[in-house]
Amino acid sequence: MLLPLRRVLLKAVRQHNYRFFSESHATSINTRKGLVLGVYEKQSDDEGILLTEAAASFDSSISGKLSEMLTISGPPLKKGKSRIFYGLHQDFPSVVVVGLGKSGTGVCGKENWDNCKESIRAAVSAGCRQLQDLEVAHVEVDPCGDGQSAAEGAVLGLFEYDEFKTKKKVRVTTQPYGSVDSAAWQKGVLYGDGQNLARQLMEAPANHITPTEFANTIEQKLSPFAHKVTVHKRPQSWIESEQMGAFLSVSKGSEEPPVFLELHYKGSLDSAQPPLVLVGKGITFDSGGISLKPSSGMDAMRADMGGAATVCSALVTAAALKLPINIIGLAPLCENMPSGKANKPGDVVRAKNGKTIQVDNTDAEGRLILADALCYAHSFKPRAIINAATLTGAVDVALGSAAAGVFTNSDWLWERLQKASIVTGDRVWRMPLFQHYTKQITECALADLNNVGKYSRSGGACTAAAFLREFVTADHWAHLDIAGVMTNKDEIPYLRKGMSGRPTRTLVEFVAGLASEP
Repeated sequence: MLLPLRRVLLKAVRQHNYRFFSESHATSINTRKGLVLGVYEKQSDDEGILLTEAAASFDSSISGKLSEMLTISGPPLKKGKSRIFYGLHQDFPSVVVVGLGKSGTGVCGKENWDNCKESIRAAVSAGCRQLQDLEVAHVEVDPCGDGQSAAEGAVLGLFEYDEFKTKKKVRVTTQPYGSVDSAAWQKGVLYGDGQNLARQLMEAPANHITPTEFANTIEQKLSPFAHKVTVHKRPQSWIESEQMGAFLSVSKGSEEPPVFLELHYKGSLDSAQPPLVLVGKGITFDSGGISLKPSSGMDAMRADMGGAATVCSALVTAAALKLPINIIGLAPLCENMPSGKANKPGDVVRAKNGKTIQVDNTDAEGRLILADALCYAHSFKPRAIINAATLTGAVDVALGSAAAGVFTNSDWLWERLQKASIVTGDRVWRMPLFQHYTKQITECALADLNNVGKYSRSGGACTAAAFLREFVTADHWAHLDIAGVMTNKDEIPYLRKGMSGRPTRTLVEFVAGLASEP
């Protein structure tokens, strides 16, 4: 009679021990800390290991063991490469050392970016991801001499959209290691969070980010800054009252109602300061309409609101940074769908400024909704207008993912946008606005303008920009065609594969620069 009882008791003890071990193991995983440190490439063969200031301090605290391990574990670390060590320090069971390339590098005129900042972003991103793969929940990061770039690398590198996956990656919290300019680190966190917000919006399925849900999400993100921000979610009746016929012609093909999102951020103490107006194309799904797109890759058209995502995220970030500038954000939001109510090739519609448009290709819809938004933008007597849009595949053919194409009537605006992009590494490149392209959209059979150039395979990004210019009278206007930078495969090492959220940080840096000018 005792034998079965003994088995029951032993089984209970084993189960208790297993539960204890499992809970302890889970707790240890959740409380484990990791450390990311930087090392520079040697300038010459006779030099010793060149650690960053923070890495050298850590090495000193463990009696030079880090330098010793780097020496005996393999060849010197190249830029962007990493090596992990275990058990060097009781507070940090896992230490990742990342290669920063050569020290002292700065702005490269040929590449149009700051090599040092880009190297830090890439290196820190690689280190943080390696620790995330080991399920390390808290990571301290070597600022590598530039706390903002290090924070951007950490925040951008750890982002992955897994909203609808059952199995998710470990959520990692990061903080700077050692002495650091906390303001620079926090600024980098906000820059990274801003781009990640745009990535989140662009990645979300179109049935979850409808025009209404997009507007609600941005309103919620701006709620902490309600004392300085006003949000208007304009309904279809308002759009009709504003005579935005081009916008309405695109939205009428969908069952989802359109929304014209209008954001006012009053950051300047001078309420009379002319605002910067940011306008973003907000097609939350683009089927092409009657001019239907090929089914292959159409799912990516959930991100055709990338322009709206980047400008709204930039405004959210500006508010978080408390930038002393007035900004107005405008996002015409709708779907472009085929139905019995949709635009038909050859239809003529009338824009807000009275110009008529022959719609020869219903898949060239972004310029139609932007036309009305740009007309409306002028009512605020703006300091400058910048619009962003995933507008043409042609800009991807021209520039690929290296840079966003910029078409502008203002050298003043171009210089500031380019300067900002050098700092962020999220580059822009100026494209032509010749009258040569204007003729191709104004020589139209049925209306004042055609929504596509008459030579359809030639200069598509340029004719699209020329079309938009027909709705601009402001002296300082820039159109950013961001279709080529919409996604990331492996080009940007500190972004995972997927929607990129570019060029949110460049817009934020531009706004910050403008806010600092007298």
